[in-house]
Amino acid sequence: MDKNMYDRLVTSEKRVEEIDTLLSEPDVTSDLKRFKELSKERSILEPIVEKFQEYKMYESNLKDALDMSNDSDPEISALGREEYKNNQENILKTEEEIRILLLPRDPNDGKDVIFEIKGAVGGDEADIFAGDLFRMYIKYCDSKGFKYKILDENPCGVGGYSYISFVVSGDDAYSHLKFESGVHRVQRVPRTEANGRIHTSTATVVVMPKIEVNDVNIKNEDLRVDRYRSQGAGGQNVNKTESAVRITHIPTGIVVSCQTEKSQIQNHEICMEMLASKLAQLEEEKKQASEAQFRSKIGSGDRNEKIRTYNYPQNRVTDHRIGYTIQQLDRVMEGELDSIVDALINFEQEQKIAGNK
Repeated sequence: MDKNMYDRLVTSEKRVEEIDTLLSEPDVTSDLKRFKELSKERSILEPIVEKFQEYKMYESNLKDALDMSNDSDPEISALGREEYKNNQENILKTEEEIRILLLPRDPNDGKDVIFEIKGAVGGDEADIFAGDLFRMYIKYCDSKGFKYKILDENPCGVGGYSYISFVVSGDDAYSHLKFESGVHRVQRVPRTEANGRIHTSTATVVVMPKIEVNDVNIKNEDLRVDRYRSQGAGGQNVNKTESAVRITHIPTGIVVSCQTEKSQIQNHEICMEMLASKLAQLEEEKKQASEAQFRSKIGSGDRNEKIRTYNYPQNRVTDHRIGYTIQQLDRVMEGELDSIVDALINFEQEQKIAGNK
């Protein structure tokens, strides 16, 4: 391990010790904001420090194994050589794991997620597919222990959604779901197809980190707020009170709406959170306009603007950004997305490592 990395790890180790001391002090425990900031910093440093301590253990074992390999007893010497080899391999493996942990962290990785899914090209079949994607993500969230809550929806009569938005909360939810933004394409025989022909349809997915309203400059004079009666499921209050809220950000034309809460105030607060996240995403995309890799780029929904294809006849899923294909579509649609998510995360890490060399 080079000296710069080692020194950085020693500094991280000392910082964790310092944070542990601070977290026990009355001034910090009584300051909720400060306590949360320190706790978050510690949660980021902890896996790095734990891996560094593991590395140092292997280094210590390596020295002991070297002494054993020089023993006059042939059996002990042979055992020492074997242990030396194993610890060398463990050191190299751990060093690579540390290198990945030290890569620049996406500041949004620890945030909750706002999802938007829309049926795009393909009429009713596109809306049905949008519903299938929604259920796929919900099952994935359940497997990860993430919580979700629907914010707004426009169900269609054939069983899908022309539009649905929901928020996902949980540890590092955004880091697992951020690569889902884009156009998803499905190839299958629709339920509405009488002749058994395979159709191609698309749905668009937008994934945004949930941003606090106070973190974005939103002027009241730039907003048009409409209140209307909720539609669809929602209890006795549906269609009786104007609890649903729609907010239009006039300068950008961004429109957000929420009708899932009984209280107009709560729906308004959710709309403002959605608007803040959309405006933050818009600014981020402007900054990254020259970058193509893994940027949230949502097109018109045309078939040639795809990031992933779900081929039902061949039980195949292909992520076109990294050329990753698995013959497990049935399992993927049941929320088993780990292999695809891990492949995308690994690819991003490889790109960062290559960029740091």
